[in-house]
Amino acid sequence: MKIQPLNTWITQDNNPLIIAGPCGAESEEQILQTAKQLSEIESIKLFRAGIWKPRTRPNAFEGVGEEGLEWLTQVQKQYNLKTAVEVANAQHTELALKHGVDVLWIGARTTGNPFSVQEIADVVKGTNIPVFIKNPIHADVQLWLGAIERLSNAGITKIAAIHRGFHYAGKTKYRNKPMWELAIELKTILPELPIICDPSHISGNRELIPHVAQKALDLGMNGLMIESHINPSVALSDAQQQLTPSALKELLNALVYRQSVTQNPDCNDKLSQFRKMINEVDDELINVLKKRMNIIEQIGEYKKEHDLTIFQLERWQEILRTRIQWAEKLGIPRAHTEKICQLLHEESIRIQTELMNKK
Repeated sequence: MKIQPLNTWITQDNNPLIIAGPCGAESEEQILQTAKQLSEIESIKLFRAGIWKPRTRPNAFEGVGEEGLEWLTQVQKQYNLKTAVEVANAQHTELALKHGVDVLWIGARTTGNPFSVQEIADVVKGTNIPVFIKNPIHADVQLWLGAIERLSNAGITKIAAIHRGFHYAGKTKYRNKPMWELAIELKTILPELPIICDPSHISGNRELIPHVAQKALDLGMNGLMIESHINPSVALSDAQQQLTPSALKELLNALVYRQSVTQNPDCNDKLSQFRKMINEVDDELINVLKKRMNIIEQIGEYKKEHDLTIFQLERWQEILRTRIQWAEKLGIPRAHTEKICQLLHEESIRIQTELMNKK
């Protein structure tokens, strides 16, 4: 898969790409006033606005449609900002291309539908217009990867992923749970793929945006997409997660921008020492895991011989309780220990199940 670095087609440097603009284009005045103030923030390279708004239920604000694309043309001409819009089908894509939109993005709902993604890919084939792909609503890296591959197969090389968090049925302070590990997994599969974070949709609340934005930069993400409205209090959609341009400027100035590498030899030497220590500890961990697996196999054989069930609730409860208690005494967070125990237990069940089924 060929993917061009961001600095070869949009940023012109190695700084994070900053994308900003309202959740939805509501009026020409709103778009132009917002764009004017955002254009005065030097780090903002791309102006975003929703022209078509996919809503869960009808009769909500579903966007102004093609008329809004004409307003974006004015943004390009008057404020020298490149523009980006969300497209969900072939018709949206054709209209966006017709009006000279600079960047397309595929929203979370659309990413989850391979038919729609392919429809968009067929339209953009031969154009090499930049396309950003948001993660699907549900935590499925393969679905996210599949959408990226469809655009790549269409010949698009200016591709980036947008991490906007995932739907989560449990209680969380976020609108969409970050699940940073899934963005890291995608980056591991496609190291050359730029990943941009959307703190607005992760947060759902403007008070959380600074924390999420900083976390994204600390993890080495390649940029931020943050919603900004000239007057969020009257926004027709997602009012709680939009910042005024002045508030956005303040936020961007307060963020700490870190480098992924350093040319300082002393720093690199110290990091090498730490990494060597980690390697040694990991070797010990793997040896211990192998020893544990061997004992699990013995337990499985014994249970099979004596017709005992694989899962035994009281033993599992005892493992959780005692390991968590000991770990907490050592300063290890409860959640971390629970996650490790769960992984070990799942592997134990798998090993014993295979032994039970073996004739």
